[in-house]
Amino acid sequence: MSKGSPGPTPGFLVWRLANKWRVAVDRAVAPLGLTHAQYVLAASLHGLQGVGERPSQRRLADHTGLEALYVSKLARALESDGLIERTRDPRDPRAVQLALTEQGQAVVQGAIVVVQELLQQMLEPLGGLDAPRTRAFTDELLTLLDVPIAPSVPNDESTQGTTP
Repeated sequence: MSKGSPGPTPGFLVWRLANKWRVAVDRAVAPLGLTHAQYVLAASLHGLQGVGERPSQRRLADHTGLEALYVSKLARALESDGLIERTRDPRDPRAVQLALTEQGQAVVQGAIVVVQELLQQMLEPLGGLDAPRTRAFTDELLTLLDVPIAPSVPNDESTQGTTP
């Protein structure tokens, strides 16, 4: 950036931080045979199972913020690696339920430890994982995540010159 230009925008910084985190987690969980996206899915599944849920792929997509089609792709890959099992929901034959296998439980528990250590390292400048600044930062992130973003309307002749 040039000396006279404004600093980075919040959107740019969020994007940079998200990419930094994704790359760091990818590298940290690669020795366990996982990608960052697979870790997110498996760790979320672990958490939901821990409170007694056997979530559908749709429920897991909603929980993680991932697209349902991507969750399906990740689930198939994790299933082929023996880490999760996919079964039809007895209440809805269109839905697929997911559960970690014993091997999946072991892998994800190890991955959670690795990622928690990485998270502690990343949050050290704010005082660490349990620090007041980290809690405030987490609250700010939750506030931003709760804001619905309307899909953009294509700029075509029918919308030009109109105010929504």
